[in-house]
Amino acid sequence: MSIPTIALVGRPNVGKSTLFNKIIGKKISIIEDTPGVTRDRIYQEAIYNKKKFYVVDTGGIDTTKMTFNDEIKMQAEIAIKDADIIVFLVDGKEGLTTNDLTVRDILRKSKKKVIVAINKIDAKDAKNNIYEFYELGFDTYIPISSIHNTGYIELMDTITMDFKEQDEQTDNRLKFSILGRPNVGKSSLMNALLNEERVVVSDIAGTTRDSIDSILKYNNEEYVLIDTAGMRKKGKIFESIEKYSLFRSLKAIDRSDICLVVINAEEGITEHDKHIAGYAIDRGKGLILVVNKWDTVKDTTIQEYEKLIRAEFQFATYAPVVFLSAKTKKRIHTLMPEVLKVSESIKKEIKTSLINEVIMDAYQLNLPPSYKGKRLKIYFTAQTGIKPPKFTFRVNNKGLVHFSYERYLENKIRENFDFTGTPITLQFKNKNGDE
Repeated sequence: MSIPTIALVGRPNVGKSTLFNKIIGKKISIIEDTPGVTRDRIYQEAIYNKKKFYVVDTGGIDTTKMTFNDEIKMQAEIAIKDADIIVFLVDGKEGLTTNDLTVRDILRKSKKKVIVAINKIDAKDAKNNIYEFYELGFDTYIPISSIHNTGYIELMDTITMDFKEQDEQTDNRLKFSILGRPNVGKSSLMNALLNEERVVVSDIAGTTRDSIDSILKYNNEEYVLIDTAGMRKKGKIFESIEKYSLFRSLKAIDRSDICLVVINAEEGITEHDKHIAGYAIDRGKGLILVVNKWDTVKDTTIQEYEKLIRAEFQFATYAPVVFLSAKTKKRIHTLMPEVLKVSESIKKEIKTSLINEVIMDAYQLNLPPSYKGKRLKIYFTAQTGIKPPKFTFRVNNKGLVHFSYERYLENKIRENFDFTGTPITLQFKNKNGDE
């Protein structure tokens, strides 16, 4: 069963981001502190009354500024095209504007279900403006206040009215996705893999609109291979808007255990390649960097190119790098062994006695700096999760944990245990139970 998508659309400053944060249940910052990765957070998975869905926050459409052009319209149109339901946010305080009418015209062409959310209804005189919005010509209007919760339940009940509760079906097969910018060779890599080792392939119907699942059989085991190459069919004007084409890859990332981020060896590394890898890490997924079209590179060795990769992907030094040519199948045989290695890493479990020994040795070797006369003390460490591996530390005061010391502890864990290809999560809790 595919998970439905809702898009929040409207002109700037009508409250889309506030509503977005409320629906997903947390505030999302625009810039993460991961070195080298700036991630525009426009998309998240959310759940309401046991109904799971995706929500995407589009850029504000503004016809009053010179910056308005086809690209801004395209940003919203891509999200609209992928959506099942559109929430059209308008400003009840300000009333109907020509910008709202422009957005309406875009939405009418989509022929999608549109819910008009009249925001800021708590403002003085806003109630007098409600009836203006009926001029938009849609069927459903709900007055809300994102800040004060007014109308929120009615809005969410209406949005999710026809959504089904998601059945948790257990599928223990490893799922990995092929991700990357347009024209890096995602389809070619998928075809090369599916022709390797006499694999058996069958398409699975009813997954998502924008990715194709296939069954790959390798060493007598079945794997689910998720291809996102479908986004290339939208035309070059769509491909140029990387922020919004990325949204399609995110669905595949969520469904994957491991992400293969494909890089075009001819073109080199781009910011968008790093964005995609950053999202995979953010979602706690295994990561492999695949340098494709390696047959076209003549004047650089693998060692030299990998050095460049490591410099660009400093936030993912643990990710293996594979060099191959999907077109000629040269070195294609080197990929699946790395997938299997990362598969072991993402579900690896370390005995409590072993992890405690490593952490206590690391602590004695390099005591954390004292802060205002107090020093961090670590009492106990245990692994508390997999996919990705998660370690919980019981300490005297988690407020004393400096990010540099956290990084030091992670490095010590990686030195002692093989976590190739997977992020690991460190969580600090106070010994007295305070969270």
